[in-house]
Amino acid sequence: MDEEYDVVVLGTGLTECILSGLLSKEGKKVLHMDRNDYYGGDSASLNLTQLYRKFRPGQEPPSELGRDRDYAVDLIPKFIIASGEMTQILVHTDVTRYLEFKQIAGSFVYRDGKISKVPSTEMEAVRSPLMGLFEKRRAKKFFEFLQNWKDEDPATHQGIDLDKDSMKTVYEKFGLEPGTQDFVGHAMALYLDDDYITKPARAAYNRIVLYTSSMARYGKSPYIYPLYGLGELPQSFARLSAIYGGTYMLDKSIDEIVTDEQGKFVGVRSGGETVKAKQVIGDPSYFGAGKQTDGKLRVVEESKVIRAICVLKHPIPETDDSDSCQIIIPQNQVGRRNDIYIAMVSSTHNVCAKGIHIAIVSTIVETDKPELEIAPGLKLLGTIHDKFVSITPVYTPTTTGQDDNIFITQSYDATSHFETVVEDVQDVWKRVTGSDLVLKKQEVEVQQ
Repeated sequence: MDEEYDVVVLGTGLTECILSGLLSKEGKKVLHMDRNDYYGGDSASLNLTQLYRKFRPGQEPPSELGRDRDYAVDLIPKFIIASGEMTQILVHTDVTRYLEFKQIAGSFVYRDGKISKVPSTEMEAVRSPLMGLFEKRRAKKFFEFLQNWKDEDPATHQGIDLDKDSMKTVYEKFGLEPGTQDFVGHAMALYLDDDYITKPARAAYNRIVLYTSSMARYGKSPYIYPLYGLGELPQSFARLSAIYGGTYMLDKSIDEIVTDEQGKFVGVRSGGETVKAKQVIGDPSYFGAGKQTDGKLRVVEESKVIRAICVLKHPIPETDDSDSCQIIIPQNQVGRRNDIYIAMVSSTHNVCAKGIHIAIVSTIVETDKPELEIAPGLKLLGTIHDKFVSITPVYTPTTTGQDDNIFITQSYDATSHFETVVEDVQDVWKRVTGSDLVLKKQEVEVQQ
């Protein structure tokens, strides 16, 4: 380990693996280390033995759940938006050659005690049970306005300025009811809370168009998912890095981040060895995770996320027997500040034994009784065969890293998609390299 590298990357979570893959592809000499003996860090997919070892140490998995190797249970539940930034990164890097994708069968929203499919076109809006007759007409006009919008043609603007007018103004112009605003803002634009309503409408417009174009691409839902679980994603980017000369070391303790007198990064110590590099990138767990290291507070806790991995022996009721789906419970429907998400996959995605469904319920913690907060989500699942609950802090770095060459990624948030992960990748990339990450656009092949 006495060579010098351009970049040392700590932790094999998805964010770190994307960055090491992209940096290696750019010709940088990269060393990637992880304290665990498996890839994925917090975004790993675990087999049954690993799942029980993590949540129930000393307890053997019950034999009725089937073979160990049939399982790849995600710790972080997220789906890939078909036309989103994550897809562009997969295509740009050609990582798609290592992966197979399958469509998620349904996208649903909870309203007034019932689960309904999220309408994504004006035709679906007209048929949706989410709205009464007059509201359907208003929603149809709203969707037509979004689909017909052209920046260069003021005739399509109907007096709206997306860069100045708030989303509240747009909703009011079309007279949309609060319940309709809920499913548009939370189940289509995928906002976690209602802060977006008072901000300029452009960002929400972009998000809704991303949802509808993703929906149009493959039909049943706007989401795709890799066979054998999300843990395949970091491994595939690790493979990319290795092809371009990246070096990987798993099961390696990280004992010290070494800095010089000015506090600038020099290297990483593992046991008696120190590896030197110009820059370090890593997840918050390697930089004190909210506690001071070397007299410095490098990351702070922003919030906590509760996730319940639930083993079911049936599909989720009221979802048309879907083998996979997302259900969003908008915060207003259950008197909360943040939405509750449900992501469900099954044996058709090669992540569990036949006849088993894995549903993960998650939200941002708001009280001192987090398990009660996800109760509205758990209630929708029907009989739960087994449940594994985790509460994890969401950390953000305190500095940009440009002064000391220590670049820290963010923890995975409660959103059910990868767009925020890609934003972090783009942000860290710009800080590390000084230039924007530019991606080429293409399609991804998906199994129906």
